[in-house]
Amino acid sequence: MHPPASLQNLIEALRVLPGVGPKAAARMAYHLLQRDRAGAEKLAQGLGRALAGLRHCELCNSFAESEICDLCANPRRDAGLLAVVEMPTDLAMMEATQSYGGRYFVLMGRLSPLDGVGPRDIALDRLIARALDGVVREVILATNFTPEGEATAHTIATLLKARNVAVSRLARGVPLGGELEYVDSGTLAQAYRDRRGL
Repeated sequence: MHPPASLQNLIEALRVLPGVGPKAAARMAYHLLQRDRAGAEKLAQGLGRALAGLRHCELCNSFAESEICDLCANPRRDAGLLAVVEMPTDLAMMEATQSYGGRYFVLMGRLSPLDGVGPRDIALDRLIARALDGVVREVILATNFTPEGEATAHTIATLLKARNVAVSRLARGVPLGGELEYVDSGTLAQAYRDRRGL
């Protein structure tokens, strides 16, 4: 027996979420409809408000409710430092460290030719324009240390260095509090290559 069309539509809608397959989507749909109708209503309203009210910040490309987000509008941020991250969640993690006081540019993705994601899909032209605005002194590449993140960082570094923009990359290596015997060999090798003097 097939579920009613509206239920099937809900299940298919939930499948757009990352990591949600058909069974998990069906469980979520049945739970929301049977056990948590108030939660379902709250979810629907929240999604509707987000779709209607959010846009991309004109400066950093992250989500905002106005043309310029609160971080970019903050005059205490160092406009000469520009950290490039893949997603808004990466920006949130950088902010959670409370150690970075510059501004951001959010790519909203990373280069991935196998997935059909090219330079135009991650706003590289907007990033280059922002880096060349005459205010930015240094661009800090804070993309993930995945093959796609590394390719993205390399591409950005090449484009910016050709325009005489100072570029740096987040360091990587042994995690704080980590013990060497539990660190994988690739991470340890990278930590050795990225060592610095004391």
